[in-house]
Amino acid sequence: MVSFFVCAGGVMTQAQSIVGKWQLARQTSCIEDELSGGEESDLIDDMKSRSGADIQVIQFKDNNSAEENTKIINSRKSYNSKALLYKFTGDALYILDKRSKTIIEAFTVEQISADSLIISNSARACETKVFVKIP
Repeated sequence: MVSFFVCAGGVMTQAQSIVGKWQLARQTSCIEDELSGGEESDLIDDMKSRSGADIQVIQFKDNNSAEENTKIINSRKSYNSKALLYKFTGDALYILDKRSKTIIEAFTVEQISADSLIISNSARACETKVFVKIP
């Protein structure tokens, strides 16, 4: 296993690993920031209620590959499975094109700990995803 070290003010600390299974717990979008209060709030709540009871899970592996899939709550089967490549630097997460290995999506890592991961879209900081680590 390779360890990454971050130097902050002369103190060396080990960076948290992203390897493992992460379940999407909460997601915010730019629409929520633009629409606030009154009717707009009701519209956002209505949109969230229609999103369904799907569980999104992403598994980051040691070899910089990942698998993203969605499960219906009462089903063992997953659907919409997608294989990905990624690069994790400790403060950024990049999703790469499998063929050309160029960056197709970039995220800023707001927080990472043993049990939680918070990332925001680098192009649209108002889009945030909160993940919890699952066994």
